[in-house]
Amino acid sequence: MVNMAIWKRIRNAWNALVRPSAGMNDEEVLEWLGITGVSKKHIQEVTYYTCMKMLAETMGKLPLKYYQETKDGKIRADPTPESRLLTVRPNEFMTPSTFWSVVEQNCQHYGNGYVWMRREFTREKYGGRYKTLDLWPMQSNYTFPLMDDIGLFGGKGRLYYQYNDPKTGEQYLFKNSEVMHFKTWHSTDGFMGTPVRKILADTIGGALESQNFMNRLYEQGLTASMAMQYTGDLDEGRRAKLQKRFADALSGPKNAGKVIPVPIGLELKPLKMNLTDAQFFELKKYSALQIAGAFGIKPNQINNYEKSSYANSETQQLAFLIDTMAYRLKMYEEEINGKYLMPQQQEDGFSYKFNEKALLRTDSKTQMENLVKAVNNGLYSVNEGREYLDKPRKEGGDKLIVNGNYIPLTEVGKQYGRGEKSGSN
Repeated sequence: MVNMAIWKRIRNAWNALVRPSAGMNDEEVLEWLGITGVSKKHIQEVTYYTCMKMLAETMGKLPLKYYQETKDGKIRADPTPESRLLTVRPNEFMTPSTFWSVVEQNCQHYGNGYVWMRREFTREKYGGRYKTLDLWPMQSNYTFPLMDDIGLFGGKGRLYYQYNDPKTGEQYLFKNSEVMHFKTWHSTDGFMGTPVRKILADTIGGALESQNFMNRLYEQGLTASMAMQYTGDLDEGRRAKLQKRFADALSGPKNAGKVIPVPIGLELKPLKMNLTDAQFFELKKYSALQIAGAFGIKPNQINNYEKSSYANSETQQLAFLIDTMAYRLKMYEEEINGKYLMPQQQEDGFSYKFNEKALLRTDSKTQMENLVKAVNNGLYSVNEGREYLDKPRKEGGDKLIVNGNYIPLTEVGKQYGRGEKSGSN
């Protein structure tokens, strides 16, 4: 009953999200995603937003494959209803791209990402088994892992996950086996991850303030603040009216370059601040590189091409896969294979793996040349190469082929020996 209640809550939230007529406003959508208050301000910082976008979209664009380890090696396993949840449709509202993007965004923003596996126990002729019905990302800021040290929930030393419904205030408790827990690399206890925004709070905050300063400067029409000097004395009310009069006439983009009359005895002196002397843009760029580096994002991925070329950008993309995404993909795969697969499936050699080659797709000419080399040298069969190009399989295309002039390494030189023997006869 508890699982059914929370499933209805999540489903209703998504109904409101995908159907605007249901009455869910933008603030409620942000709250559902866990992006509110201070967190929302972080999203408004362009470098932070770009890094989050890059990581979330990268996870979303990688296909997840279902394999089985056999005596002939690892092969593509036949799809099952459970495997289709991860590869085709996790739930009725999300595609796998959206699903993994949401999980990674929560993971990066809060340090931890959670996925609830809604399961039911189905009885069969010889016992029964758990069947996964659908998968739902949980709001990280409303999910709290609990270690039961005294057996309060019936299992001493076991891990549980408490979910606090932000709307109703109700609490739900899930077993460790019902929740997939993904985290960032930074963890002092190996249990909970720490987000980059907490580690670099001052750097991200400074970048956000510099962006706000530029916004205010544009709103003022790139006009510096001014000191108003006048003779005599004015009460506070008249001084405020005089200040507002000139502020309205001089500030804002529409008043840029405008000439206004100034009464005798009144003088306006601009308070200039030279952004070049303050090295404003150099510091802003340096802060952006620091934030990107903390996320593992390369300079060209935040549109910094000062020291980049076409070849260099391709190298940076490969470095991004190796230095940043390789760890995250391995962490995701380990959690999925450890919790989503049943023990019998693990024993039978089934596993899930992200196809990281989707990040390294080259131009069609280079791709074709690489495939031809792989087929001609016996690494790929013809059908495997055609499958890579989304072409149908052909009869006889499963045999490996190699150049007929090639011989095994152990046979090198024997042909000369045979020639000498035949000559002596």
